[in-house]
Amino acid sequence: MRNLIYPVIISEYHDDGHYYVATSPNIPGMVTQGDTFSDAAYWAEDAIATMLDGQASYPEVQDPRSWDLKSNDRLVYITVDLDKWLHKNSKTIKKTITVPEYLSVMAKEQNINVSQLTTKALKAELGIQ
Repeated sequence: MRNLIYPVIISEYHDDGHYYVATSPNIPGMVTQGDTFSDAAYWAEDAIATMLDGQASYPEVQDPRSWDLKSNDRLVYITVDLDKWLHKNSKTIKKTITVPEYLSVMAKEQNINVSQLTTKALKAELGIQ
């Protein structure tokens, strides 16, 4: 399980309406927003996971005590469960597998979806719900 926790700055704005913007010096270029504070925190998790997806290593967590926060800023720690996020946002890919012919015939006769069965078996083997 890969849980990451990053500090995020959520800033409240009242210029073109009322909204919140989330950024993190830990993740350069990460910016998202929401209509409410909770929305901004929710979308910050999604933005962090999106930006870290496929990376072999993750940015080291900075100590936010050195960050210069303004009066409209709040520091929030965002937990990202990358395994859950990747599972939720995973696309299906085509894989070719090899099975004994008799099993293929029997599965077809019994209307067993081999792709679905393989997915279930892999999830069980990997301990994924």
